[in-house]
Amino acid sequence: MAALPVSSAKFVLGLDLGTTSIKVVLLDSQSRTVVNSSSFPTNSEINNEKYEHAREQDPARIIGAVDQCMDVLPTEKLRDVICIGVSGQMHGVIFWKTKTGCEWSSSDAGHTFRPRDVSQMITWQDGRCGSDFLSSLPKPESHLNVSTGYGCASIFWYTRHRPEFLWEFSVSGTIQDYVVSMLCGLEGCIMTAQNAASWGYFNTACSQWNTDVLKGAGFPVHLLPVPVQSGSMAGQTCSEWHGIPAGTPVGAALGDFQCSVYSCMVDRTDAVLNMSTSAQLTFAMPADFSPPREPDPLSPIAYFPYFGNTYLAVAAALNGGNAMATFVGMLTNWMKEFGLELSEAQVYSKLIQCGLTQPSTDLRVTPTLLGERHDPTCLGLVSHISPASLSLGHTTRAICRGILANLAAMMPPRTLLAAGVKRIMGSGSALTRNEVLRQEAERMFPLPVVYGKDVDSAIGVAMFFNDKL
Repeated sequence: MAALPVSSAKFVLGLDLGTTSIKVVLLDSQSRTVVNSSSFPTNSEINNEKYEHAREQDPARIIGAVDQCMDVLPTEKLRDVICIGVSGQMHGVIFWKTKTGCEWSSSDAGHTFRPRDVSQMITWQDGRCGSDFLSSLPKPESHLNVSTGYGCASIFWYTRHRPEFLWEFSVSGTIQDYVVSMLCGLEGCIMTAQNAASWGYFNTACSQWNTDVLKGAGFPVHLLPVPVQSGSMAGQTCSEWHGIPAGTPVGAALGDFQCSVYSCMVDRTDAVLNMSTSAQLTFAMPADFSPPREPDPLSPIAYFPYFGNTYLAVAAALNGGNAMATFVGMLTNWMKEFGLELSEAQVYSKLIQCGLTQPSTDLRVTPTLLGERHDPTCLGLVSHISPASLSLGHTTRAICRGILANLAAMMPPRTLLAAGVKRIMGSGSALTRNEVLRQEAERMFPLPVVYGKDVDSAIGVAMFFNDKL
């Protein structure tokens, strides 16, 4: 009997650790196409009743969801993985102990690890650092502001309110940095400029932490990761992992936002509009652009480090699809109080139908329920209310328009035109499922809005490291 031909295909694994779910993809290295993918929710939220506004997640559940995703992928292809790229939710922080951050075990599915001496993860949504607390922090030597939920702000909070908590740990990083450190068996943590900038107190011009500023304020600088260039390699897998051989190169973890842009920005004259839980509108700055030396706390546009010492201009709204989801939840709860049971999916579908029958409205909804980073005290507002504008159709249309109007106020259409943007690549789950939102996006911006090439951080991180091979 003739021997079966040995496959010559090689793959890059892309892993994205999102706020609510994990996604992994296998990218064919030659064709640059995704051949397998899987995604699972993390269900990792922790209810911290002790501290108001705390938003934390359980790393064990996150790693469990990673294992679920990996178990779905074909083992014969995992054996042919030649590189691993990892991205994830930015800003957040997790702490662990050197050398005992995880425990490896073996099973029929292969070798896996589970968290051991680690903390809960404090996410980017954490709200413990209020405006008074933030104003008490030293001024960063960076072009980026520091907000609640940012890694350095969270560490400052623990330094002042629970210093004994920090004594238990010797390393910190984002959740994606933790995964890379465990895969490579690193004693410390390395962090790319993309993730370091998202923590605050990081100077992207020299790729260094504001060590002197932080030391002077009593910050435990020994916890800070070692900064490396975005796109650097972190090392190699220290063990076989779900069938991927030991010794497989692993890239230093990247930011999910930058990877999502990389996955769908076809041309440098494209802008990317992504609407999921929150919303972002971004475009690439010229190659010779340098950000301002100091942050402008009132500016709604930030400049995030991208690849190759370039930057993205970003309007990152905290209010996006979550504003519509809040309205859906409110209606669902009201109906429950009347003894009626409808699922949120049913309510959402009906609202979109109603909104499509109402092409315009005088009703005005400013859906900034969560405030914005450049204006954290702003709240939602409903105005121009009349008896004729109280239907579900009017309200849905007004909310969708308000979401886009908020984003357009942060990054006006004239800014896009002045930057030479030719079209907008629209993507994200909120835009995908909501035609009313798509209509309002096309009305709000005087540029073609193109759909179909969805942003995907897992694909983006796989594409990036594949392009480096």
